[in-house]
Amino acid sequence: MHRHHAAVSALIRTVAETVVLPRFRNLAAHEVLEKTPGELVTIADREAEERLSEGLSAIDPAAAIVGEEACAADPALMAQAMAARAWIIDPIDGTANFASGQAPFGIMIALLEAGDIRASWVYDPVAGRMCHAAAGGGAFINDAPVRARQSGGARARAAISKVGQSAEDHAARTARFAQAFDLTPLPRCAAENYPRLVLGQNDVAIFRRTLVWDHAPGVLFLAEAGGYVARWDGSPYRIGDDGVGIVAASTPALGKQATALLFG
Repeated sequence: MHRHHAAVSALIRTVAETVVLPRFRNLAAHEVLEKTPGELVTIADREAEERLSEGLSAIDPAAAIVGEEACAADPALMAQAMAARAWIIDPIDGTANFASGQAPFGIMIALLEAGDIRASWVYDPVAGRMCHAAAGGGAFINDAPVRARQSGGARARAAISKVGQSAEDHAARTARFAQAFDLTPLPRCAAENYPRLVLGQNDVAIFRRTLVWDHAPGVLFLAEAGGYVARWDGSPYRIGDDGVGIVAASTPALGKQATALLFG
Protein backbone atom coordinates (compact mmCIF):
# COMPACT_ATOMS: atom_id res chain seq x y z
CA MET A 1 0.00 0.00 0.00
CA HIS A 2 1.06 3.59 -0.53
CA ARG A 3 3.02 5.24 2.27
CA HIS A 4 0.25 7.82 2.75
CA HIS A 5 -2.53 5.21 2.85
CA ALA A 6 -3.15 5.22 6.59
CA ALA A 7 -3.25 9.00 6.82
CA VAL A 8 -5.38 9.54 3.71
CA SER A 9 -7.88 6.81 4.52
CA ALA A 10 -8.27 8.14 8.07
CA LEU A 11 -8.88 11.64 6.69
CA ILE A 12 -11.50 10.38 4.23
CA ARG A 13 -13.36 8.41 6.89
CA THR A 14 -13.36 11.41 9.24
CA VAL A 15 -14.75 13.74 6.58
CA ALA A 16 -17.38 11.16 5.64
CA GLU A 17 -18.49 10.77 9.25
CA THR A 18 -18.46 14.46 10.21
CA VAL A 19 -19.45 16.25 6.99
CA VAL A 20 -21.01 13.95 4.40
CA LEU A 21 -23.14 11.40 6.24
CA PRO A 22 -24.76 13.91 8.64
CA ARG A 23 -26.23 15.66 5.56
CA PHE A 24 -27.29 12.51 3.72
CA ARG A 25 -31.10 12.70 3.47
CA ASN A 26 -30.84 15.86 5.57
CA LEU A 27 -30.29 18.66 3.03
CA ALA A 28 -32.37 21.83 3.01
CA ALA A 29 -33.55 23.10 -0.37
CA HIS A 30 -31.11 26.03 -0.32
CA GLU A 31 -28.22 23.62 0.30
CA VAL A 32 -28.55 22.06 -3.17
CA LEU A 33 -27.57 24.22 -6.14
CA GLU A 34 -27.16 23.76 -9.89
CA LYS A 35 -23.60 24.85 -10.66
CA THR A 36 -24.03 24.21 -14.39
CA PRO A 37 -27.07 22.93 -16.31
CA GLY A 38 -27.77 19.42 -15.04
CA GLU A 39 -24.82 19.43 -12.59
CA LEU A 40 -25.64 19.71 -8.88
CA VAL A 41 -23.48 20.76 -5.97
CA THR A 42 -24.41 20.67 -2.30
CA ILE A 43 -23.11 22.32 0.82
CA ALA A 44 -21.67 18.92 1.75
CA ASP A 45 -19.59 18.80 -1.48
CA ARG A 46 -18.04 22.17 -0.72
CA GLU A 47 -17.42 21.58 2.97
CA ALA A 48 -16.00 18.11 2.31
CA GLU A 49 -13.60 19.47 -0.31
CA GLU A 50 -12.41 22.17 2.08
CA ARG A 51 -11.74 19.64 4.83
CA LEU A 52 -10.06 17.17 2.47
CA SER A 53 -7.90 19.93 0.99
CA GLU A 54 -6.74 21.02 4.43
CA GLY A 55 -5.96 17.48 5.47
CA LEU A 56 -4.13 16.53 2.29
CA SER A 57 -2.06 19.71 2.44
CA ALA A 58 -0.92 18.64 5.90
CA ILE A 59 -0.06 15.13 4.69
CA ASP A 60 2.00 16.40 1.72
CA PRO A 61 2.45 20.19 1.82
CA ALA A 62 4.41 20.23 -1.47
CA ALA A 63 1.59 18.73 -3.53
CA ALA A 64 -0.86 20.92 -5.43
CA ILE A 65 -4.57 20.60 -4.67
CA VAL A 66 -6.99 20.08 -7.56
CA GLY A 67 -10.55 19.81 -6.29
CA GLU A 68 -13.67 19.44 -8.40
CA GLU A 69 -15.51 22.32 -6.77
CA ALA A 70 -12.48 24.63 -6.75
CA CYS A 71 -12.02 23.95 -10.48
CA ALA A 72 -15.69 24.68 -11.09
CA ALA A 73 -15.08 28.14 -9.63
CA ASP A 74 -11.68 28.61 -11.34
CA PRO A 75 -11.04 26.25 -14.30
CA ALA A 76 -7.42 27.47 -14.52
CA LEU A 77 -6.66 25.35 -11.46
CA MET A 78 -6.87 22.24 -13.66
CA ALA A 79 -3.39 23.01 -14.99
CA GLN A 80 -1.99 22.12 -11.57
CA ALA A 81 -2.90 18.47 -12.15
CA MET A 82 0.34 18.22 -14.13
CA ALA A 83 2.46 19.56 -11.27
CA ALA A 84 5.32 17.54 -9.78
CA ARG A 85 2.79 16.19 -7.29
CA ALA A 86 -0.93 16.88 -7.09
CA TRP A 87 -3.89 15.69 -5.07
CA ILE A 88 -7.07 15.19 -7.12
CA ILE A 89 -10.25 15.44 -5.04
CA ASP A 90 -13.82 14.46 -5.80
CA PRO A 91 -15.50 15.30 -2.47
CA ILE A 92 -18.78 13.58 -3.33
CA ASP A 93 -18.91 11.54 -6.50
CA GLY A 94 -22.53 10.83 -7.41
CA THR A 95 -23.81 14.17 -6.11
CA ALA A 96 -27.17 13.72 -7.89
CA ASN A 97 -27.69 10.48 -5.97
CA PHE A 98 -26.58 12.07 -2.70
CA ALA A 99 -28.81 15.12 -3.16
CA SER A 100 -31.82 12.90 -3.83
CA GLY A 101 -31.16 10.84 -0.71
CA GLN A 102 -30.05 7.74 -2.59
CA ALA A 103 -26.90 5.63 -2.70
CA PRO A 104 -24.42 5.07 -4.23
CA PHE A 105 -22.09 8.00 -3.79
CA GLY A 106 -18.47 8.16 -2.74
CA ILE A 107 -15.37 10.17 -1.89
CA MET A 108 -12.45 9.81 -4.31
CA ILE A 109 -8.85 10.98 -4.14
CA ALA A 110 -5.87 10.38 -6.41
CA LEU A 111 -2.23 11.34 -5.97
CA LEU A 112 -0.49 12.29 -9.23
CA GLU A 113 3.19 12.75 -9.95
CA ALA A 114 3.89 14.69 -13.14
CA GLY A 115 0.50 13.53 -14.42
CA ASP A 116 0.98 9.84 -13.56
CA ILE A 117 -1.48 8.28 -11.10
CA ARG A 118 0.57 6.97 -8.20
CA ALA A 119 -2.09 6.20 -5.60
CA SER A 120 -5.86 6.36 -5.23
CA TRP A 121 -8.66 6.01 -2.72
CA VAL A 122 -12.35 5.34 -3.46
CA TYR A 123 -14.59 5.31 -0.39
CA ASP A 124 -18.24 4.32 -0.05
CA PRO A 125 -19.40 6.03 3.18
CA VAL A 126 -22.65 4.06 3.44
CA ALA A 127 -21.04 0.63 3.04
CA GLY A 128 -17.79 1.61 4.77
CA ARG A 129 -15.84 0.19 1.82
CA MET A 130 -12.38 1.67 1.21
CA CYS A 131 -10.77 0.84 -2.14
CA HIS A 132 -7.09 1.71 -2.42
CA ALA A 133 -4.43 1.25 -5.07
CA ALA A 134 -0.73 2.05 -5.29
CA ALA A 135 1.05 2.11 -8.63
CA GLY A 136 2.97 -1.14 -8.92
CA GLY A 137 1.74 -2.23 -5.49
CA GLY A 138 -1.68 -3.71 -6.20
CA ALA A 139 -5.29 -3.00 -5.28
CA PHE A 140 -6.96 -3.39 -1.90
CA ILE A 141 -10.43 -3.29 -0.38
CA ASN A 142 -10.43 -2.52 3.33
CA ASP A 143 -6.69 -3.31 3.29
CA ALA A 144 -7.12 -6.81 1.82
CA PRO A 145 -5.56 -7.47 -1.62
CA VAL A 146 -8.10 -7.91 -4.40
CA ARG A 147 -8.05 -9.04 -8.04
CA ALA A 148 -10.67 -8.24 -10.64
CA ARG A 149 -13.03 -11.07 -11.53
CA GLN A 150 -15.79 -11.58 -14.08
CA SER A 151 -19.45 -11.68 -13.16
CA GLY A 152 -19.65 -15.28 -14.30
CA GLY A 153 -23.00 -15.15 -16.07
CA ALA A 154 -23.82 -16.76 -19.40
CA ARG A 155 -23.11 -13.37 -20.97
CA ALA A 156 -20.90 -10.63 -19.59
CA ARG A 157 -22.60 -7.55 -18.11
CA ALA A 158 -22.01 -4.08 -19.57
CA ALA A 159 -23.03 -0.60 -18.38
CA ILE A 160 -22.94 2.31 -20.84
CA SER A 161 -22.97 5.96 -19.80
CA LYS A 162 -24.97 8.36 -21.94
CA VAL A 163 -23.25 11.47 -20.57
CA GLY A 164 -21.34 13.47 -23.17
CA GLN A 165 -22.87 11.93 -26.29
CA SER A 166 -25.98 12.44 -28.35
CA ALA A 167 -29.10 10.39 -27.72
CA GLU A 168 -28.74 8.92 -31.22
CA ASP A 169 -25.15 7.80 -30.68
CA HIS A 170 -25.98 6.32 -27.30
CA ALA A 171 -28.96 4.41 -28.68
CA ALA A 172 -26.92 2.98 -31.56
CA ARG A 173 -24.06 2.00 -29.27
CA THR A 174 -26.43 0.40 -26.78
CA ALA A 175 -28.05 -1.65 -29.55
CA ARG A 176 -24.67 -3.00 -30.66
CA PHE A 177 -23.64 -3.91 -27.12
CA ALA A 178 -26.96 -5.65 -26.48
CA GLN A 179 -26.03 -8.22 -29.12
CA ALA A 180 -23.02 -9.40 -27.12
CA PHE A 181 -23.62 -8.32 -23.51
CA ASP A 182 -26.38 -8.24 -20.93
CA LEU A 183 -26.92 -4.53 -20.33
CA THR A 184 -27.21 -3.16 -16.81
CA PRO A 185 -27.94 0.41 -15.65
CA LEU A 186 -25.04 2.71 -14.81
CA PRO A 187 -25.44 3.99 -11.23
CA ARG A 188 -24.35 7.60 -12.03
CA CYS A 189 -21.35 7.19 -9.74
CA ALA A 190 -17.81 6.34 -10.84
CA ALA A 191 -16.98 5.57 -7.21
CA GLU A 192 -19.38 2.64 -7.57
CA ASN A 193 -18.71 1.69 -11.20
CA TYR A 194 -15.02 0.85 -10.84
CA PRO A 195 -15.41 -1.36 -7.74
CA ARG A 196 -18.23 -3.24 -9.48
CA LEU A 197 -15.78 -4.26 -12.20
CA VAL A 198 -13.35 -5.61 -9.64
CA LEU A 199 -15.93 -7.33 -7.45
CA GLY A 200 -17.52 -9.36 -10.25
CA GLN A 201 -20.77 -7.42 -10.32
CA ASN A 202 -20.25 -5.87 -13.77
CA ASP A 203 -17.82 -6.76 -16.55
CA VAL A 204 -17.64 -3.65 -18.75
CA ALA A 205 -18.27 0.08 -18.28
CA ILE A 206 -18.23 2.60 -21.14
CA PHE A 207 -17.73 6.32 -20.50
CA ARG A 208 -17.67 9.23 -22.97
CA ARG A 209 -16.95 12.06 -20.52
CA THR A 210 -13.77 11.47 -18.53
CA LEU A 211 -13.17 14.26 -16.02
CA VAL A 212 -10.00 13.59 -14.04
CA TRP A 213 -11.62 13.56 -10.57
CA ASP A 214 -14.29 11.13 -11.81
CA HIS A 215 -11.87 8.62 -13.29
CA ALA A 216 -8.25 8.89 -12.13
CA PRO A 217 -8.89 7.15 -8.78
CA GLY A 218 -10.90 4.28 -10.27
CA VAL A 219 -8.60 3.82 -13.26
CA LEU A 220 -5.63 3.01 -11.05
CA PHE A 221 -7.69 0.80 -8.76
CA LEU A 222 -9.01 -1.28 -11.67
CA ALA A 223 -5.64 -1.45 -13.44
CA GLU A 224 -3.81 -2.56 -10.28
CA ALA A 225 -6.50 -5.20 -9.75
CA GLY A 226 -5.64 -6.68 -13.15
CA GLY A 227 -8.51 -5.18 -15.11
CA TYR A 228 -8.50 -3.25 -18.39
CA VAL A 229 -8.61 0.52 -18.91
CA ALA A 230 -8.04 2.34 -22.20
CA ARG A 231 -9.31 5.14 -24.37
CA TRP A 232 -11.90 4.38 -27.03
CA ASP A 233 -9.14 4.07 -29.64
CA GLY A 234 -7.26 1.56 -27.48
CA SER A 235 -4.57 4.00 -26.38
CA PRO A 236 -3.63 4.27 -22.68
CA TYR A 237 -5.59 6.61 -20.44
CA ARG A 238 -3.33 9.50 -19.45
CA ILE A 239 -4.03 12.62 -17.42
CA GLY A 240 -4.10 15.73 -19.60
CA ASP A 241 -4.27 13.95 -22.95
CA ASP A 242 -6.90 14.70 -25.58
CA GLY A 243 -8.11 11.11 -25.85
CA VAL A 244 -11.80 10.28 -26.09
CA GLY A 245 -13.76 8.16 -23.64
CA ILE A 246 -12.81 5.22 -21.45
CA VAL A 247 -13.42 1.51 -21.84
CA ALA A 248 -13.11 -0.19 -18.44
CA ALA A 249 -13.42 -3.96 -18.02
CA SER A 250 -12.73 -6.77 -15.60
CA THR A 251 -10.38 -8.47 -18.11
CA PRO A 252 -8.31 -7.35 -21.11
CA ALA A 253 -10.25 -9.72 -23.38
CA LEU A 254 -13.58 -8.16 -22.44
CA GLY A 255 -12.10 -4.68 -22.80
CA LYS A 256 -10.97 -5.39 -26.35
CA GLN A 257 -14.32 -7.00 -27.21
CA ALA A 258 -16.13 -3.89 -25.96
CA THR A 259 -13.80 -1.55 -27.84
CA ALA A 260 -14.60 -3.34 -31.10
CA LEU A 261 -18.30 -2.58 -30.57
CA LEU A 262 -17.98 1.14 -29.93
CA PHE A 263 -18.33 2.30 -33.52
CA GLY A 264 -20.04 -0.62 -35.23
